[in-house]
Amino acid sequence: MLIDFHTHAFPPKIASRAVASLSHGSGGMIPRTDGTADSLLSEMQRDGVDLSVVLSIATNPRQQHNVNDYAMEMNRSSRIAAFGSVHPDAPDALDELERIADAGLKGVKFHPEYQCFFADEDRMKPIYRKISQLGLITVFHAGQDIGFAPPYHCMPEHLTGALKWLDVPVIAAHWGGYGIGPEVIDRLCGENLYFDTSMGYGCIPRPIAQAIIDKHGPEKILFGSDMPWHRPEWELRLLETLDISREDREKICFRNALKLLKL
Repeated sequence: MLIDFHTHAFPPKIASRAVASLSHGSGGMIPRTDGTADSLLSEMQRDGVDLSVVLSIATNPRQQHNVNDYAMEMNRSSRIAAFGSVHPDAPDALDELERIADAGLKGVKFHPEYQCFFADEDRMKPIYRKISQLGLITVFHAGQDIGFAPPYHCMPEHLTGALKWLDVPVIAAHWGGYGIGPEVIDRLCGENLYFDTSMGYGCIPRPIAQAIIDKHGPEKILFGSDMPWHRPEWELRLLETLDISREDREKICFRNALKLLKL
């Protein structure tokens, strides 16, 4: 079994524009789907993925309602577990979190670069407390982002600050932080949060990935690809180069996710 805990899909009417814009902003990364959920499902079949967690992002306050409407639509598929999103500047963010939970979505995604906030800002306290009250899994884009210049908004010090206010499972994407493997090892391994493996293949040195698993523990690692930007097959190749037992590989590839999603 394989569960991909980090994928993206967009409403069909904007999917082509969304992936083109994101590709341009990232320096020309080539999308592996056309950005739609149907295309994602097709690629899941190709790479042997049984379930994908689709992470949506409300990049402005006006957008969050429509973003979550589409997440709720995608969530009807038996092969997709869609997460919602709220924008920190939205006056109805707390109400929208209630709507997300009432609709059966199991988590929310934040991208502090696109949403222009530091993960440990005081203004996030009410949002984090509401998330904790509702029991929503919380995913952060962590570390650097190739589409943005520093300072970055979700580095290890920001994450550890946010954890003080979050009493739910928290996931730091991209091996705990894109492009900052040594800092992850020094400052995040052992903390009460999960890492996903998205955007690892070709981006994280093998010794760093091995050290993160060894120090943080395979029970706190979730398989993720970042489709449409990286294929699940690629991230599996990276895992295959690491010294991981069959039991620990199963934890990473699906058992940890099943537990988190309560499936």
